[in-house]
Amino acid sequence: MKYLYLILSILLLLCLLPMPYGYYMLVRFVSMVAFGVIAYRFYSQSKMGLAVTFGALAVLFQPIVKIALGRTMWNVVDVIVAVLLLVLLVKERRDE
Repeated sequence: MKYLYLILSILLLLCLLPMPYGYYMLVRFVSMVAFGVIAYRFYSQSKMGLAVTFGALAVLFQPIVKIALGRTMWNVVDVIVAVLLLVLLVKERRDE
């Protein structure tokens, strides 16, 4: 899971750069799947707060019914989620 957090953080931070539209759609799809997997993992560990958080992120990032937040707001969301993922990465490494 550690690598998933790191890769997803990098993908989200790259969204701050001007990229082709296809990249953003790819990131939304990859994020939706990854957040679903992470939510299930936390659910199976009985960490309901994190399970609900990542479940909500999976819904937010899903590419089927797009949620129009505007570029600036999406950039803010991308940075906040990337920081959250990096914090979880550091926390998991400490707990080893």
